[in-house]
Amino acid sequence: MGREPELRLLGGLLRERRLTTLTGTGGVGKSRLALRAVADPGQARADGVWWVELSPLRDPGLLTATVAHAVGLAGHSPRPPDEELCAWMADKELLLVLDTCEHLVPECRHLVGELLQSAPGLTVLVTSREPLGCATEEIMEVRPLPCEGSDSDALALFRDRALAAAPASSAVFADPRSNAVAAEVCRRLDGIPLALELAGARLRSWTVEQMAERIGERFEMLADLGGALPARHRAMRTTIGWSHELCEPLERLLWARLSVFTGDFDAAAARAVCAGGPLPAARVERVLCGLVAKSVVLRIRERGSGTRYRMLDTIREYGHDWLDELGEVQIVTDRHAHWYAALSQAADRGWMGPGQIDWFRRITAEHAQLRTALEHLLGSDPTAAMEMAGALWFYWFSCGHVHEGRAFLERALRAAPRTGAAHNQALWALGLTALLQGDLDTARRIAEECTRDAVRLADPERELRAAHLKATSVLMPGDPLRALSLAGPRARAGHGGRTSGAGWLLCKLAGAYALCDLGRFEEAAEEARSLRETCAELGERWLRAYADYILAVASLGLGDHGEAARHVRAMLSGKRLLGDRFGIALGLDLLAAAVAGLGDGELAARLLGTAHAWWRTVGRPQMGSPSLRAVRDRGEQQARASIGDAAYETAFRGGAAATTG
Repeated sequence: MGREPELRLLGGLLRERRLTTLTGTGGVGKSRLALRAVADPGQARADGVWWVELSPLRDPGLLTATVAHAVGLAGHSPRPPDEELCAWMADKELLLVLDTCEHLVPECRHLVGELLQSAPGLTVLVTSREPLGCATEEIMEVRPLPCEGSDSDALALFRDRALAAAPASSAVFADPRSNAVAAEVCRRLDGIPLALELAGARLRSWTVEQMAERIGERFEMLADLGGALPARHRAMRTTIGWSHELCEPLERLLWARLSVFTGDFDAAAARAVCAGGPLPAARVERVLCGLVAKSVVLRIRERGSGTRYRMLDTIREYGHDWLDELGEVQIVTDRHAHWYAALSQAADRGWMGPGQIDWFRRITAEHAQLRTALEHLLGSDPTAAMEMAGALWFYWFSCGHVHEGRAFLERALRAAPRTGAAHNQALWALGLTALLQGDLDTARRIAEECTRDAVRLADPERELRAAHLKATSVLMPGDPLRALSLAGPRARAGHGGRTSGAGWLLCKLAGAYALCDLGRFEEAAEEARSLRETCAELGERWLRAYADYILAVASLGLGDHGEAARHVRAMLSGKRLLGDRFGIALGLDLLAAAVAGLGDGELAARLLGTAHAWWRTVGRPQMGSPSLRAVRDRGEQQARASIGDAAYETAFRGGAAATTG
């Protein structure tokens, strides 16, 4: 609503300048203006418009990983994340929005400078309460809405919010005298959008005349307490203070306790973290609904993650001040961290079962909270941090968070005692991240240490997990015989353990691929079918998709290109459900080889182009594996032979332009 002159100005800046920063006080509408500006079709870019929400981020060291994940970069490269992000963006034409940067100004300044230098087609829009301080930065101050007159933008926003909260308040705006009082309220609130929205919601409880009177009282109080406060700050404190005063005692308590959440959260987390004392768990959701009705908490409904809640930064900061006054910061923050640690353990237990897709979606939705919990536990309870980071192995390994996972695991392992099953689990998870980054020497060294620990613990499952890690670390550079000796049927039988456990199934996958590399395709297919059947019985999808991949490789090796295409399409379907970028890139290479063998060189070339785009988001084409590279090269050679080099290049470029978002 409104802001047309600002939108025109910002639109021009985004077309002409490479770095624009929207500055202004909290609640003035910087994010909303940015969102409206980039939604303009005229701001479209060839490689997209990407929005990165930085408000929940508390660890500056995760800034690059957050941006990389937002633009779809999985980061399986051993290079530092900033180098990888710069390399990926180098030939892109895109618009990157970094929203809410004021708590990360030095880090954002450095990263933005590196990106702009590396990527000539990049445009950056920043929202922050203060500028970044870059030499090329164009600063645009976002001022409050115009609030003079009976048809001002401020009054229009106030009226809309009031009517949404209390439809009967339409009579207020139909009456010239009351409408004039409402206009005065908007003026006294300095036209700040957040203040106007909070005040508009108050018409459910007050008349506009009562509101005007209360404004005067609070302004006088704030002037007595600190007359040097700018008018805009007094306006915000006035409206947030109103909201606080209008809350019931339990609502105020919940408001304060909810301030430990970064980003959005669900009702179950609110119950677990915020209950206690006068606020029993059974009443938390009802009290939470009261805060939603008062516009203190926002209710969000997102596909795949259900109903979630969040507080705007300015309101959360106010609540955190009250939590500090109550002396509850430590206890509620501890409760938050241990709730998400327990959630991580539950996800680990459920990952290999029928709830895998649901767990993937839930853990993805809770990413910001998991980070906050891990950061807190690293300082307060390193053993719990190690247990939590190890339990999230599947998220780091399977869902594209390799850099972040490795960093958390290394920190936790340095800080926690080096004994017990939790240490072995975290060490194994660290080995998986090293494996995906191509750090094979480290992966082998960790596998050997995990093996020794597992033997001491007399734990067959952990022995199997270590065997998988070592087998894959020798398989990737091209030693399938050694890999088979470590993870094949005889090796698995020697370890024992549950045939439905992750260790056994991962070893079965490594052994089956080793058999393919050795040209023993019938045996590989038999292993893969058995693996697929077990995964289907468990309701598991991630490993089942890799079993389909092995079946496709075996079919290709046996000359049945149609069967190979059928299996790899099934594999890709599973990988897309879990956002497994490595798996998608792998599958596209193989599908290209299958359709090339069927005689469709143009489709094969397009698929190889699309695979190339996905491999760029992974960071390591074919993971440096000779056998994976051979599959890709086979498809290219057949496609070129079928349609010629010129047609191949045209189709490849068309495929490479496909979106990977």
